[in-house]
Amino acid sequence: MIPFVDLKTQYASIKLEVDAAIQRTLETCQFTLGADVAEFEKEFAAYSQATFGVGVNTGTSALHLGLLAAGIGPGDEVITSPFTFVATVAAIYYTGATPVLVDIDPATYTIDPTQIEAAITPATKAIIPIHLYGQPADMDPIMGIARKHGLIVLEDACQAHGAEYKGKRVGAIGDMAAFSFYPGKNLGAYGEGGMLTTDNADHNRAVRMLRDWGAERKYHHELKGYNYRLEGLQGAILRVKLKYLDRWTERRRATAARYDAMFAGTGLTTPFVRDDVRHVYHIYAIRTPDRARWQEELNAQGIQSGIHYPIPVHLLPAYADLGYKQGQFPHAEKAASEVLSLPMFPEFTEQQQDVVVAAVKKLQASV
Repeated sequence: MIPFVDLKTQYASIKLEVDAAIQRTLETCQFTLGADVAEFEKEFAAYSQATFGVGVNTGTSALHLGLLAAGIGPGDEVITSPFTFVATVAAIYYTGATPVLVDIDPATYTIDPTQIEAAITPATKAIIPIHLYGQPADMDPIMGIARKHGLIVLEDACQAHGAEYKGKRVGAIGDMAAFSFYPGKNLGAYGEGGMLTTDNADHNRAVRMLRDWGAERKYHHELKGYNYRLEGLQGAILRVKLKYLDRWTERRRATAARYDAMFAGTGLTTPFVRDDVRHVYHIYAIRTPDRARWQEELNAQGIQSGIHYPIPVHLLPAYADLGYKQGQFPHAEKAASEVLSLPMFPEFTEQQQDVVVAAVKKLQASV
């Protein structure tokens, strides 16, 4: 079986360091927040070229608290894209605000900046651009629109650790950014984890309080907060893994370049990459209108694949109350019906990749 992602092989390559970090946590008994979390916050913020980092329990929590820190609440609207994991929209709902959706750029799958301004109303307070699959959204026009209308920009960078837009790291372009350390992410914890980055000291202070019951000192609650703290064990593990992130990212990028070269001339739709970004390839998604059959045949050959994401948010039953109908976001809907994610992880061998490519080429030839 060729896995979609291979966490066991990655763990084996750093086992001694990870085991030592876990043992250190067990011995210090700093299980919630603690020294390793504090150091990881500094290290990841610096890696992302941001001033502050606040560790939380998930990327969803980072989005939620970022919105709250910006004062987003009931009666407000937040603009984002329907082609995303559901957490992006769920976090808006958590604040009591209303998600407002606009379609994606059909080439990059990120939010289409040309459609944002038409969606702005007097109730609009923020924009959440999603750096989908590891490719940054087109941030210059988004920031221009936000500054023109006085809106907060909260980057959803949950799939884009270390990605760059015009030489600047995501996480330090908007007012705030949310990262996820879910195990399968480019930088993954051994459990759940997340981070909010920002250059704004007030946002940093608010999120830091909100994640820990709204208190700066124990039992002195200034805000109505949450139990969103990052565990000490995950902070220790993530500090080890962060040292390897750029090395792992370059392996992903080399794998993607090899996929591109081997699929050239086949007519297969492979990822489009803007020439002013550093794509970090959390996902390598191809497209086919015959996706169900392709996935079934790949699986029969022992090749795992994924779909990110099969249903755009506005067509999910849970979000029918948004009032959108099928056909309103044609690019998101078409992408959702066709994208197929191929195996992509730093330890992926050329021999494994050759098998995947041969199988996909055979399917493409049958079209």
